[in-house]
Amino acid sequence: MTQPDALPVLEALHSTPARRYLSDEPIPEEVVWALLDAAVRGPSGGNRQSWGWVVVTDASVKTRIGAWYREGWEKAYGVRREELKDRSGTPTGLSGASFRAGDHLAAHIHEAPVWVFPVLRHAADSTNPLLGSSVYGAVQQLMLAARAYGIGSTLTTLHVGHERDVAELLGLPEDARTMALIPLGYPARGRWTQPKRQPLSEVVHWGGWGIQRKQPKA
Repeated sequence: MTQPDALPVLEALHSTPARRYLSDEPIPEEVVWALLDAAVRGPSGGNRQSWGWVVVTDASVKTRIGAWYREGWEKAYGVRREELKDRSGTPTGLSGASFRAGDHLAAHIHEAPVWVFPVLRHAADSTNPLLGSSVYGAVQQLMLAARAYGIGSTLTTLHVGHERDVAELLGLPEDARTMALIPLGYPARGRWTQPKRQPLSEVVHWGGWGIQRKQPKA
């Protein structure tokens, strides 16, 4: 698929869940360029555009970083495998299905044909909690563009326990930091479904925290 679907914006926004079961089918390079072109149209504070986008397709690089990613997954979630793998679905928290999908991704992330690392300059030693605002809007545009081409993606950061190793392997400038790892691939299973979320009435505060308003019927 080298031409995107003409998806209405709201349909794309409501049907771009994290896709973690990804095939190893190659993605045409022209499509990858199209996704990145959509990404850089995203918001950039002060129009500084202090980002870079590192595309990784080399199997040996993905294998090395994939091992670090699995280490991060095991520390954060894998140690709770027996507790989480059959957990009932809830509006918040990790369901059993989501855990199994994440577990699968951790074991197979190196097989995704294309990875994209959004990178920020002058960020390596930053303690600014709002740092991601400079790039995550653009990352979402990358993922929405991937959706239009039938390509699955997910935003993950479980490689950061080896951030310095990753930066060295990718040859990043000393002041740069990876802000995410986005594996891209055509979905091997699953559907383009609307993610489950808490009701709006429980999370929207109208005019101030704790002030709620009934949502009108569509």
